Formats: sequence, C-alpha cells, structure tokens
Amino acid sequence: MSPQAVPEIRFGTDGWRAVIGDDFTYDSLRRVADATGRVLAAEHPGGRVIVGYDTRFQAHAFAAAAAETLAAHGLEVVLGDAYMPTPALCWSVARDERAIGGVMLTASHNPAPYLGFKIRMADGGASPVEFTDRVEAEILPEPPARPARGSSAERPYAVADLMSPYLESLAGMVDREIIEAAKLRIVVDPLYGAGQTYLAELLRELGVDVKEMHALPNPGFGGLHPEPIPPHIDLARDAVVAAERDAGFVTDGDADRIGAIDEHGGFVSPHKIICLIARHLAEDRGERGRIVKTLSTSVLVDRLGIALGLPVTTTPVGFKWIYAEMLKGDVLVGGEESGGIGIPGHVRERDGLLMCLLLVEMMAQRRRTLGELVQDLFALTGPMDYLRHDLSIDPDTKAAFLERAPDLAPAEVAGLPVREIVRDDGVKFLLPDDAWLLLRPSGTEPLVRVYAEASSAGVVDDLLAAGKALVTGEEA
Repeated sequence: MSPQAVPEIRFGTDGWRAVIGDDFTYDSLRRVADATGRVLAAEHPGGRVIVGYDTRFQAHAFAAAAAETLAAHGLEVVLGDAYMPTPALCWSVARDERAIGGVMLTASHNPAPYLGFKIRMADGGASPVEFTDRVEAEILPEPPARPARGSSAERPYAVADLMSPYLESLAGMVDREIIEAAKLRIVVDPLYGAGQTYLAELLRELGVDVKEMHALPNPGFGGLHPEPIPPHIDLARDAVVAAERDAGFVTDGDADRIGAIDEHGGFVSPHKIICLIARHLAEDRGERGRIVKTLSTSVLVDRLGIALGLPVTTTPVGFKWIYAEMLKGDVLVGGEESGGIGIPGHVRERDGLLMCLLLVEMMAQRRRTLGELVQDLFALTGPMDYLRHDLSIDPDTKAAFLERAPDLAPAEVAGLPVREIVRDDGVKFLLPDDAWLLLRPSGTEPLVRVYAEASSAGVVDDLLAAGKALVTGEEA
C-alpha cells in the first residue's frame, strides 16, 4: 500500500467510524486494533480485553479480526459469542476484575453503511481524548502480519457468553413485583439493532405484554435509520396507537440510546426521559446527586434540577464528557439530547435497556401512563418545544462555515436578542425566556446539526430557519 493510499484514521466524538468497504476495511481495522493493543499492552502486559459487536454487516467477522490482532500483543482477549448492545460490553468490562478495557465494533446510530471501533476503559467508560490520541499516534501505515493458517496462534482468543450475566443484572435493578402487578402492554422497536430480542424478552420475564418489531437479522436495517427519533420511530408510533398499547420504546443501533412513545402516539424525547429518570431516582427511590447534561440538551433538565434541589452540570456534546463528570463522583444520572442516558451506579456508560426498565418501573409504581408522567413533569417545570435538524451540506459549504463559526456574533437571531454566545462545542446563542439555538458540525458525517428550543413550536421553527441561514452563509 503506497503512503498516498493509506486511509487517515481519526477518533471522533465516540470512537472511529467509517463506511464499510470504503475506509472501514479489514486492513484499516487491524491497523487500529494493532495500535490499541500496543497502548494497552504497554500499560497492562497480559491484561484481559473484552470484545463485542453489534448487528451490522460483517460486524462479527471484524470483531474476530480485532480480537486476533489484540491478542498478538500478549493480551488475554475474550470475544462475545453473540451480538450485544454496547452497554452490555461496558458492563462486562466493569464487572470483570481482570479486564483492563474493551473494544466494541459498532457505529451506534449511524446509517447502515457505517461501522465503528469504540474503546472502553477498565470501568466500562468511554476512552478519554488523551487515550485515543495515544492510539492514533501508534497507528502504522501497514496492517500487522496475520498468523499463518493452521498455526496455534490463528485463533488466540476465547469466546464467552456475555449477555446472560448482563441481562440477569438488569432484571435485578427494578422491582419485579410492582411491574408484574401493573400488567403493562408495551411496543419495543430495536430498529434491527443490537437490542433486538434482549429487551423484549427481559420485559416479558418481568410480566410485561410485549409486541416487538424490526427484530430480525438485517444488516441494512430494512432501510431504516437506527436512531430513535422522528421520523425513524413512526412505525413504532403507529403500532402503539393501533394496538392501544401503554407505551413504546425504541433503541438505536447498539441499544445505548432510547426514545419513547406515549399511549397517544406522542414522541417522548430524550430530554423528557432524562427528566423522568432523574425524578424517579430522586423522588421514588430517594437517591441524590448531580444531574449531568450536554450543551444540546433541554433547559427542562435545569428547571427540574431547581425543583428537586439537585445541581445540574453542563458539558460539551458527547457522553465522554458526562463520563468525565461521573469520574469526579456525586452524579445521579447523566444524559444527552441524542438519547444516551447513564447511571454511574450501574456502569459509567449509556444504557438504553436499563432506561426502558426504569420508565416501566416508574409507570407501574406511580400508576400513571407515560403521557401522564410527562404532563406531571410539565406541571413542575413548564413546557418547552425542541427540535433538531441535521443539515446536509457539501464539503465546501461546511468548510466555509467552520471558518466563519469562531467569529459569528449576531446581535439577534430570528428577531430575538442574543444574550450570550457559548463556543464550548459549536456555537450556541442564548436568547430570552430560556430559548436558544445551537449550530454544531458533525464529527463523523457531512452535516451540521442545528438545534433550537423555545416556549413555542413557531419560535423553534423560526430559530431553525435562522440557524440554516447562518450555516449556509445567507446571513454571513
């Protein structure tokens, strides 16, 4: 391979992701796994590394190649015997006293053509930037040599059942008797991702009547985008309404994110779910601690924190920043706009399956429908409207926006005066009455995400239009 042909490999918000067969090839995968193995082995010679994979095209085979490459550095490698959610991999690492880290083959909520390589630390949490920087520095231009066929080193890793202990642990985290007594009827949609079968069967064991959809092997996700937000949740919404179910829960490609649907077909956004989980933990379970949210997450969280007497910490976008706060301690729950929500007492990582179980427990314990729980929340915090548009743009337009972004400082946006500009991650304009607009380029896809929140849907629409104009340069 000539130097000019070597694909550049960079870790983004959560790992390295690329299009399968384009930049994500076996050679590229082995280069990344080789660098990861070199860094881990230098710190923990002979340590155990656990490897998992999701339901994407060739994910199992890529995971086996990664396991083989990691083992070549003298590491003890364990590969899961079946597809799994990312939180299952993280939990497995955190609960194994001998594990020094983990690797997950997944592209999470990215479209079907993508696959990714996530590194997890010994506590199951996301790898910090300083660690992935070290891995990047170790990536060689050529993949390592593979063991000869038939040699004793051809499969130098173990294979184990990682899902059974994880699912057993999840079941023990909620009150089975309360859930069984409620006789809830739920729709579960894993969007063909790694939550399929696992969440539905877990709920059934807890006495819930479950209708599961999109739960067959389908690496193309049946044409669906595996992200639990509209319009990708529309089929699940229709199923909830048609079957008169109490709620619907949708997980993303690797089941670390969650979206929900109430009994009327209304979308219960991750912002509301973060608030419901925090309220359940604080009021129903008597737990205390900080609520951590990202820059793109609703002010509802801040308002709830005030109502509950709990401090709220805001971080840049990406769960790795929430993980960093969890390391400091005193965190009750951490969540992000995209649906990733985690409880450090379980594992310092997002877990869509656990969040579903806690919402079911809250519904059962309070004897309220999901829609009623949201209305109860609004009675405490007041309502807000929120929307995000992913603005696909050509590379030149994106480059021009990136160049302008540091100097963007309009006096008003959509007719609202700008009170403050936050540049911690993208450009966020703080406006009157808790309204705001955030422009944030994606680190993994050719787009800019435009987020807006305000007291009415009409103002949100105006803010999104203004945000698009700022990105494209129409008002530059």
